[in-house]
Amino acid sequence: MKSSSGIDSEQAAYDVLHAGTVIPAHLLALTAQRTLDERRQRALTRYYLDAGVGGLAVGVHTTQFAIRERGMFERVLELAAEESRTWTSRPIALVAGLIGDTEQARAEAQTARRLGYHAGLLNLAALKSWSEDQLLAHCRAIAEEIPLIGFALLPEVGGFHLSFDFWRQFAEIENVIAIKMAPFNRYRTLDIVRAVVAARAENRVALYTGNDDHIVLDLLQPFAIPRDGATVTVRIRGGLLGHWSVWTHAAVQQFTDLTVERSEVPHHLLALDSVVTDCNSAIYDAAHDFAGCIPGCHEILRRQGLFEGTWCLDENETLSPGQLTEIERVYAEHPRMNDDSFVRENLDRWLSSDPAQPLTTTD
Repeated sequence: MKSSSGIDSEQAAYDVLHAGTVIPAHLLALTAQRTLDERRQRALTRYYLDAGVGGLAVGVHTTQFAIRERGMFERVLELAAEESRTWTSRPIALVAGLIGDTEQARAEAQTARRLGYHAGLLNLAALKSWSEDQLLAHCRAIAEEIPLIGFALLPEVGGFHLSFDFWRQFAEIENVIAIKMAPFNRYRTLDIVRAVVAARAENRVALYTGNDDHIVLDLLQPFAIPRDGATVTVRIRGGLLGHWSVWTHAAVQQFTDLTVERSEVPHHLLALDSVVTDCNSAIYDAAHDFAGCIPGCHEILRRQGLFEGTWCLDENETLSPGQLTEIERVYAEHPRMNDDSFVRENLDRWLSSDPAQPLTTTD
């Protein structure tokens, strides 16, 4: 599809999405009788467009999932698509929310593509009883219909956490173009960033924040992810947020300011945030909701010689399955984070029964 200027408008929309932009999660305008108010729905889309957004996410949580059972799904998507083409000449990335089992999500993806949508935000919340292998098969099937945006949704609003391995394999799907990260959890967010880098997909898969509790820092912070002995720097490129469905003009200005200013923030200090979080996730056992946090701390001290073991008063309080492997991983990947040499140089003095002796340090 080409615009009057001859530019491939579909490719231009993908370029906007890939570069990073403001994408509000579109709200739903209803009459007092709870029927679709098409005039106000169009007005809302126009507001978003004039506010300067680069995309629209329609049929998502804030559009209300019940539009499907009320027979509104197609019309609501259609209205936003029409306005995006007629109200502005700018390329707008259109994202359709997709839900349900494979049959339903596939049908919704086909409808979205027919209406000119560029990507589908795939919500897996209804499938939490499925295994990760089943979920990946589902994702691959829908990716055959439309480019996919993954969605990590916090459990408090119906989602569930998926593993690092799931997100790595998801990022390996060729038609995945972005992931909206909304676990409201720094450990889980970092897992997804690490997974994208492990899949070598960081240049293809654009990361978007859905973390309403961490919007500004998500957009400012670079992630420093080790891979093959080097450091891969990754940024969250934009936001796909219900928070941005209101006060949208201000949000666009804030986004513009942030993307300009983040180049002035000391890079090494911002990048340190992801390194510290990664190390903390292993030691504090974020993968098991912190069940092994105390034994994890004990394990570090045991390795350094300050403790003889990792024992706790509760004999059942031990390292979680796989936690030791994670501790070894962060030791290897972030060697500058530990203070082993400092402990090694001073351990005998600390363990000595003699009075205070001079501190030994190589700093």
